[in-house]
Amino acid sequence: MNGSSFRRFFFLFLAVLGFFLFIKVLVPSPVIAADCIDPKGEKDLTKLTEIQDACLKGLSELQGTEDTLTKAISYMQTQERLTKVKISQTSTQIVVLEGEIASLSAKIVRLDESLNYISKIFLSRIIAGYKMRLVDPLMLFFTSRNLGDFLARYQYLKSVQLHDRSLLLSMEETKMNYDDQKKLKETLQAKLLVLKKQLEAEKASLVSQITSRNQLLQETRGREADYQKFLQATKEELEAIQQIAAGNGEEKEIGRVDQGQRIAGIIYGASPCSTGTHLHFEVRDSGQVKNPFDYLKNISLVDLSGGDPHQGNGDWDWPLSEPIKLNQGFGQNTAAIRSRIVWYNFHTGIDLNADDLTIKSVKTGTLFRGAVKCGGGTLRYVKVRHEGSSIETYYLHVNY
Repeated sequence: MNGSSFRRFFFLFLAVLGFFLFIKVLVPSPVIAADCIDPKGEKDLTKLTEIQDACLKGLSELQGTEDTLTKAISYMQTQERLTKVKISQTSTQIVVLEGEIASLSAKIVRLDESLNYISKIFLSRIIAGYKMRLVDPLMLFFTSRNLGDFLARYQYLKSVQLHDRSLLLSMEETKMNYDDQKKLKETLQAKLLVLKKQLEAEKASLVSQITSRNQLLQETRGREADYQKFLQATKEELEAIQQIAAGNGEEKEIGRVDQGQRIAGIIYGASPCSTGTHLHFEVRDSGQVKNPFDYLKNISLVDLSGGDPHQGNGDWDWPLSEPIKLNQGFGQNTAAIRSRIVWYNFHTGIDLNADDLTIKSVKTGTLFRGAVKCGGGTLRYVKVRHEGSSIETYYLHVNY
């Protein structure tokens, strides 16, 4: 390549490079799912908002795709990044708020000092003003050397009165400002407390999400076939529960059982519509599903759910012997549902496990043994119709 050709090539390269730089500067990069990154030490709230929007967009895009193990893991990782963004946002807001509170505290101290100073001056002026009011204007006139002296002394008294009024207004203004700043500080302190609680909840949520992802990988062994089997089992289990609740299960009345009496045993290992050893316990009142924790005693559960709520608020005994492991909680906000590792969007009961697989009736009532078709097999369950009420409890994935 001769010198002339090289120069033409060099100038062409510069022109192309300049064009791309021009586009890069004038046309901002779109916020896409790929921008959902780990925020790490990011403190810029605007940038954090952009990352958050990208993560939300990524979650939306993943929801519209086929259920695969790869998608489930991507969904979980995106959720984790979104939670990390929220943690960074909340942490940054806390730092800013603490700075504002510190600044307000210093301002309040200065206002307090100013108020004390003005109050002392005003007190002295009240005493002086009281003495001046004791001066008779006629006495002031007769004790003056001449008219000019009288007018000068009278003007002095007027200016002192105006100064005292100005001092009073200044004190009132300072006091109002002091009170306003104190109220603002109290408001910010209350907001700070809320943010700190929010931060703790977000950190707990992140731990829960990571636990759920690890649990999914453990249960599926990282294999697509096992994941699809897991999904299918959750779908078929939900359909079976709906059939049982509708009265379509084959049931046989056994007779009266007492509270704490053995009624069945948990099936060990996989069984129809269950990928592993566990008891699905459910409460229904007049056919309507209820939260079991509203009826069960509060005990120390081994939480394997990923952080699902598990505070007992009732007086019922538990269907298993302690220590009891909680695999999944009740409702639509369980870790398994949030992480999309189950097919359904509402868990109608709670999933439990224990070293002792014996299942006991939580209350006195009438025992029924039932079965329903599920996943090419038969799902066995027992039901107890509680004595003197419209409540029934269900115990799924059992032998009797």
